[in-house]
Amino acid sequence: MQASDVIAKKRDGGELSGEEIEFFIQGYTQGAIPDYQAAAWLMAVYIHGMSDRETHDLTLAMAHSGHMLDLKDVAPFTVDKHSTGGVGDKVSLVVAPLIAACGVSIGKMTGRGLGFSGGTVDKLESIPGYRADLSETEFKAQLKEIGIVLTGQSGELAPADRKLYSLRDVTATVESIPLIVSSIMSKKMAAGADAIVLDVKTGSGAFMKTLEDAETLAEAMVRLGKQAGQKVVALISDMNQPLGWAVGNALEVREAINMLHEGGPADFHEHCMVVAAELLMLADKASDTNAALTLALETLASGAAWHKFMEMVEAQGGDLRYIEEPERLPHARLIEPVPAPRSGYLAGLNAAEVGMTVVDLGGGRKQKTNSIDHSVGVIVHYKVGDLVQRDTPLFTIHANDEDRLVAARERLLAAHTFSDSPVHRQPLFYRRVAS
Repeated sequence: MQASDVIAKKRDGGELSGEEIEFFIQGYTQGAIPDYQAAAWLMAVYIHGMSDRETHDLTLAMAHSGHMLDLKDVAPFTVDKHSTGGVGDKVSLVVAPLIAACGVSIGKMTGRGLGFSGGTVDKLESIPGYRADLSETEFKAQLKEIGIVLTGQSGELAPADRKLYSLRDVTATVESIPLIVSSIMSKKMAAGADAIVLDVKTGSGAFMKTLEDAETLAEAMVRLGKQAGQKVVALISDMNQPLGWAVGNALEVREAINMLHEGGPADFHEHCMVVAAELLMLADKASDTNAALTLALETLASGAAWHKFMEMVEAQGGDLRYIEEPERLPHARLIEPVPAPRSGYLAGLNAAEVGMTVVDLGGGRKQKTNSIDHSVGVIVHYKVGDLVQRDTPLFTIHANDEDRLVAARERLLAAHTFSDSPVHRQPLFYRRVAS
């Protein structure tokens, strides 16, 4: 079997066998198949898609490309939460410690940014010293000791996805349902979680632009989870505008810290509580939604979630001074509030444009090897439906380069649209999908 034959078969719209998928994934993981052939294969999959059977076989091949964690010896029941990616999505930074503070073990392998979508690992690495490269042994030891892990993908767990994840980001193949499904679910299978809540984004700032595509993705992942013996719930949520106010790595960490102290934007707070409630119900910590929401709110108010966050940061090598005093976190040299050009109701805020602006400022990657500037980003000051007054700050840019700041200002102004008449607010969630 040759890699070029597998590429050609998918290029021509053929259905790959399980053996062909296994051959290609193992070959790429082990270095026998180079990036340029993997890139061609990714594009062929992007164009022609995959059947349910192919997607299932791809997910298994990626999950089994490395070690499969068995967590039963350290935690009898573990949960996980995953977002398909959005702009300003820092939910894991709040929900994971909140759930752990409720006595539910949560072990999460999380990713870096893809395209305009920020990554949890990039955000956490804003904290000096924070290690997101835990080994399997370290992962299990920390989960046993404190009940929470937020780490990047190690070389031992789902290494095929780690390699393909970076390649997808720079080959314009991110928005492919089979590739997204296999990426997410292979990590979840490899990480050994018993129950998973999937936050499936839809809208301008999501990889799934339409509700129909988001539903297709959610249903595919729930089916795969059921086949793997996992309890899976998917929540389809809105990403037509950024979640919360902050977009950018250190800025989002600050907003998450504020939320853990019961501050921050209302939409971010509500989103976190809904996701947390689903996880608590899957873990049998609450019998219904109302009880789960009450437990989540009480745990947040008690400060237990904040202390669990500090415990996790310390366990993974982070300097606690930077979260106890968030003003120590990386901050940009240039901070410019930009006034609203007119009065009116905010009719639209293109989340993708906000996300790409942050990438252009240096807060994301345009190439696989790019480094991240954790200090740059954007603070938006209004949500769709809000009444805006002319000359009040519409958004604030955090930049380290004058030319990039000027370009960001123009791009962000164009991303905001206004109406003279009231505008309906956008829903946070559209649908719940469960097996």
